[in-house]
Amino acid sequence: MSVRVAAIGVSHWHSLYDSAYLRHLIGMPDVQLVGLQDSSAAIAAKRAAELGEPPIFTDYPRMLSETRPDFVIALGRHSIMAETALHLLDHGYPFLMEKPMGVNAAEVGRVADRAAAKNAFVAVPLIQRYQPFTARARALLAEARFGPVSHVYFRLNRPTSARYLAWDATWMLDPKDAAGGCLRNLGPHGLDLFLFLTGEEAEVTGAQLSARALGPAVEDYASVLVRSAGGILGTIEVGNTFPRAGTDGEWKIAWRDALLVLKDGTLRLTTPSGEETTAGEPAEPLALTALRDVLDHWRRGAPPPASVHDCLRAVRLIDQAYALAGRRDG
Repeated sequence: MSVRVAAIGVSHWHSLYDSAYLRHLIGMPDVQLVGLQDSSAAIAAKRAAELGEPPIFTDYPRMLSETRPDFVIALGRHSIMAETALHLLDHGYPFLMEKPMGVNAAEVGRVADRAAAKNAFVAVPLIQRYQPFTARARALLAEARFGPVSHVYFRLNRPTSARYLAWDATWMLDPKDAAGGCLRNLGPHGLDLFLFLTGEEAEVTGAQLSARALGPAVEDYASVLVRSAGGILGTIEVGNTFPRAGTDGEWKIAWRDALLVLKDGTLRLTTPSGEETTAGEPAEPLALTALRDVLDHWRRGAPPPASVHDCLRAVRLIDQAYALAGRRDG
């Protein structure tokens, strides 16, 4: 039987662009999109026109009561994510929600606590876990043949924030709705990857933000230094200053006796015995892989592959970074 899915907050650009969850969803033969909601009826209608004209709503409780979906994809403004998540939990809906799930760790923590109390399915698409780099790094970590890990480096510099205006997500430039800029939005990817690879808790030891390039009220570049409980260092850089479509990105993990780097689509492993290069591009869009994996876990009754609790660990570090950089969220 088809899984009946409803989507909340489709003014979020990931409904159709970048991760494009709903475009991927309607391409799945065993999934039916039964409703779209956004506070803007015009944006909801615009999204629906691209997705086969599912019913649209401006009130998500009404949409849920009328369509009774099996599963929900929750997007929306950062400022209302936690409220939406708590409503879904209280009404028994399994769901996937975009990061950061709230404007600070206190909000996300309330969602995590309620999800734990209800043993609920709350997934977060932390898609860097699906990079070929991540799979290779974890395999090498399991082999434990290159000595202790020294450091991890992650850079994800995306195109200008003007893309949010073009994609009907102007709220991303409003600090009250977005609760920050690239650090709040992109930071969870790099910080989660650091936590995922090290398997340890961490703390922020330094942070700096810049809004010089684009000039809005939210930062367009951020650099965060972290240290794991075991002493592994991490440098996480995220930004919105790449001058065209695409990404300026680099992924790196260094052991005592090896260095694994993903850059420009190539994985390079350097050891004392030489250098090995392999293709580093994913076989399909990471968001599609993550969405398929989330739905598979839910169908099998398994916990989500990445959960609200994982998101909370990254958001706590983001709050620490904002505090060290002297910026208040919201």
